[in-house]
Amino acid sequence: MMKIENTELPLKDLKVVEICSTIAGPACARLLADFGADVTKIEPLEGDGVRQMGRHVDNVSLYAAAILRGKKSIALNLKLDEGKEIAYKLIDQADILVENNRPGVLERLGFGYETLSKRNPRLIMVRISGYGQDGPYSDRPGYGAICEAVGGVRHMTGDPDRPPARVALATTDYLSSVYAAFGAMAAVHERQFSGKGQVVDVALYEAAFTQMEPYVPAYEKLGFVPKRVGPNLPTMAPNSLYPTADGSWILIAANSDIIYRRLCEVMEQPELIDDERFSTIRARGTPENMKAIDQIIGQWTKTYELSQLADKLIQAAIPSAPVNTIADIYKDEHFKARNMLVEVEHPMLGHTTQAGVVPKLSRTPGAIRHTGPELGLNSQEILTEMGLTSEQIQTLIDKKIVLG
Repeated sequence: MMKIENTELPLKDLKVVEICSTIAGPACARLLADFGADVTKIEPLEGDGVRQMGRHVDNVSLYAAAILRGKKSIALNLKLDEGKEIAYKLIDQADILVENNRPGVLERLGFGYETLSKRNPRLIMVRISGYGQDGPYSDRPGYGAICEAVGGVRHMTGDPDRPPARVALATTDYLSSVYAAFGAMAAVHERQFSGKGQVVDVALYEAAFTQMEPYVPAYEKLGFVPKRVGPNLPTMAPNSLYPTADGSWILIAANSDIIYRRLCEVMEQPELIDDERFSTIRARGTPENMKAIDQIIGQWTKTYELSQLADKLIQAAIPSAPVNTIADIYKDEHFKARNMLVEVEHPMLGHTTQAGVVPKLSRTPGAIRHTGPELGLNSQEILTEMGLTSEQIQTLIDKKIVLG
């Protein structure tokens, strides 16, 4: 069980308020919390929708236990003036506000940046949305999967002989959350010189689009439109999934000429080194030659069982790996050694195992301080710290302004 003793968390001096739902915003604030920020999550009285996502045990959301970890939860009705006033006071004391509502929603509630910055000029407002805060698409609803389609990523995902596939993970949400956290830290750094806050505008479609980096100049100069290539890496071979004798698959990435030569030696087929179809990266990267070398390697890998082949490739220092399931990961000694499977205490379940903190800092590493709180768990604590009496707090609860 993880016990937190590190008091030198690098963001311990930052106060963050989160008004977010589902994934990208909460993931951004979770990242800040992992590194010590004091994060207060303002939720509606019915709770963040993420509490209904993923798998549940005894009506406990396992997803919420992880993505809300390290945060405090206060459940507020922001449609009523008394609820708004509590939120204003929290934001007045904050360094960063993280929100991922559709553009205009917070403005209609009275929480636009112009209003908030007048009260707190040092406030940094991190805004995550589908299409950004301006532009002709800004008022459209946009989830990560939708924005992957807009940003060109969905067109590139899957096999070429079937419709574009989706990744069964919230990849664009998590990528956006990292851009958002980076933007927040850049704004905090700049604030040291100007003394002023600013808006960090993160669009999901733009985060997705950044993955298209190599194809932007290639289209402009060459008219090149990339297509789906299945398990292969475009223009780079050998880099694909290859079958094994026991019906498994192994990923081999011999991207450089040096590693390719090493692979040919392990395969005991040195003639492939000087074959003009495969002798350079550019030669191997053409569609015809890529298909040919993959077929040759696949015939070779099918003569070995997965474990035997994996050991052989590791010994030859060839980048390769079996395709792990989550069950495989739980058995993997490297994940355990790197603290990527962390047992975190939970008041109802005893504990949950969660993904560890990334990145790893050598002197002031992040930490999982506690599991995601129950809805409104810290409402009374927060209100008491604001100077409200128990009678005043109970009145707010009775009026359904606060969930206590």
